[in-house]
Amino acid sequence: MTELEAIKVRHSVRHYIDRKIEAEKVEKLNKLINECNEEGNLHLQLCEDAAGTFTKFFNKTGGLGSAPSVIACVGPDDETLEERIGYYGQKVVIYAQRLGLNTCWAGTYSKKKCPAEVRPGEKSVIAIAIGYGENQGKERKSKSFKQVTSGKIGKPEWFLRGVEAALLAPTAINQQRFEIKLKDDETVEFIDKGGIMGKIDLGIVKYNFEIGSEH
Repeated sequence: MTELEAIKVRHSVRHYIDRKIEAEKVEKLNKLINECNEEGNLHLQLCEDAAGTFTKFFNKTGGLGSAPSVIACVGPDDETLEERIGYYGQKVVIYAQRLGLNTCWAGTYSKKKCPAEVRPGEKSVIAIAIGYGENQGKERKSKSFKQVTSGKIGKPEWFLRGVEAALLAPTAINQQRFEIKLKDDETVEFIDKGGIMGKIDLGIVKYNFEIGSEH
């Protein structure tokens, strides 16, 4: 499965079965996470025994309390942290899908019970549930191409493909409050339109757009 194929079939999954992630998959995930941390100046961590992360009532009733493991999204606290977490976190999420795993971005979680290391000067921003889902999730409603784009009228094929992939990106409460603008010199501007966790969403959208436009 390619990254683009994984983007197309991946859906958020909130209910998980009681099955640990195999050691070889953990090793592969940690290898990518280490690469992302170095490249993105982050401190992402795969926490295998992290069921307590989702003990809050909302998550327990919603199903995330069944997730056996999480990817803790931590990094040095600055104005770019949330967008970088979105971009590199999505890179890990799509890789997990290629490994046959399921995931769900979760802004509501217990920072105290999440077994991640948060060093001085760092911030824990969001958690990603990861494991084997009871199902593969379901497709959600999406905005149209015209609703999220602006700029140059004649859109090249690579831009169309990028936006198609970006529209498949998970966003907080499915708000899709972003804009992708094609400038006359064919550079792309990504605009956060102020939604909940909008900067994280923008990073996720950028990653999906990048993969779509390259294919």
